[in-house]
Amino acid sequence: MLNVAIVVGSTRPGNRAGAVARWIHETASRRADATWEIVDLGDFELPLLDEPIPAAVDDYRHEHTKRWAAKMATFDAYVFVTPEYNHSTSGALKNAIDFLYAEWVNKAAGFVSYGYDGGTRAVEHLRLVLGGLQVADVAAQVALTIHGDYVDETELRPREHQYAAAGSMLDQVVAWGAALRPLRLGDEL
Repeated sequence: MLNVAIVVGSTRPGNRAGAVARWIHETASRRADATWEIVDLGDFELPLLDEPIPAAVDDYRHEHTKRWAAKMATFDAYVFVTPEYNHSTSGALKNAIDFLYAEWVNKAAGFVSYGYDGGTRAVEHLRLVLGGLQVADVAAQVALTIHGDYVDETELRPREHQYAAAGSMLDQVVAWGAALRPLRLGDEL
């Protein structure tokens, strides 16, 4: 069975990422094809990238990086929950991604974004970043809008079509995560 992280991609006080992650976790946990775990960036207290050696060299020096790497290495795939801040993802999520390399390679990623326009520009930036890390990003995504999927712009209440979008995205994450498993495990194809 696949192990999938649902990454809370914001550390901003009062952010909506935690609520979105809990919603997608609840939705995903009804499935029997993977295990799902919420991973909150705030729990790792990563400073602004402070590793002296590029992540691709796989020689992490700091304990916070080693702890982050050990956690991310346990997953077969990821669902990134990202806000859209200034037409991009959060600095905290980009920073956390930049700390690692091997832990991302040959894994799958899906996206749940949120913002006034659904956070789609944040996802497009993440697709470029993760492509450079050899992550297979899936096409289906969930794009929650503040004016349509929230009550009074504060309480998350996804519209019905968002559940279908989440199901499609999760289907693809599981399929791609399973398909890439032989590459991660070194098996012959």
